[in-house]
Amino acid sequence: MSALFRRWRSDPLRWTLVTIAAGTTLSGAVQMVAPGFVLDLLSAPSSTATRLFFGIVGMFMTIIGAVLLHALLEPYDRRIVVFWAAMQKLAAAGAVALCVAKNVFSNYGLLLSAFDFATGALGLGYLWRIRR
Repeated sequence: MSALFRRWRSDPLRWTLVTIAAGTTLSGAVQMVAPGFVLDLLSAPSSTATRLFFGIVGMFMTIIGAVLLHALLEPYDRRIVVFWAAMQKLAAAGAVALCVAKNVFSNYGLLLSAFDFATGALGLGYLWRIRR
């Protein structure tokens, strides 16, 4: 019996979720980085707006998949959730700023982007403080 199969048999639910979380993280990252490619594979309309929004969905898939994977592979620690929430806020800030730059959102979107960036920075600051 292979080591991988033995590991899965030791806790099939956990290791099935680990596999799903890894797949979600990877597929979300591909969707985030190359939304046009994925939309073309799906024979879906591909405009600036659909690519941006599809990429944003990919960002959320990546973050949620990564937090689930991290939580399943490490003992519970609230820093895991704070770290990934901060990553999501920073990624959302970048996504909204990109939407403004591509004229999908008005310049008012930069207010939301700034708020998300500040929230992400505060989360990282909190982690830095509790690690010292």
